[in-house]
Amino acid sequence: MAPGVRYFKPRGIPLTELEEVILGLDELEAVRLADLEGLYQEQAAERMEISRQTFGRIIELAHRKISDALVNGKALKIEGGEIMFEKSGGRGFGKGMGPCGGGGGKGCGGRRRGSGMGGERGRRGAM
Repeated sequence: MAPGVRYFKPRGIPLTELEEVILGLDELEAVRLADLEGLYQEQAAERMEISRQTFGRIIELAHRKISDALVNGKALKIEGGEIMFEKSGGRGFGKGMGPCGGGGGKGCGGRRRGSGMGGERGRRGAM
């Protein structure tokens, strides 16, 4: 995700007139790893430092939220704290960085942090 991009919405409808679906950063990272990079759930879970079962729950919820926004014409808001971008040519979070990686901690599994919704969990790197 490009820095600063936080909303996607139907064209021609003011944001104030739309229902909003909130996608957490952990959900966005799961979509990036599984759908954009094409990783299997087990590989993506390892990158996020979470269990495969937790990854499965996160990606299922993310797909449901994205589908709801697309099919029902809602705004999709991405939120959930600050992220540290690794210098990786501007693509994604870079290996081990992002909402769940870096530092070798528990990753996205377990603790709930940030001010967002949608089951986002984990560590956020400071900018």
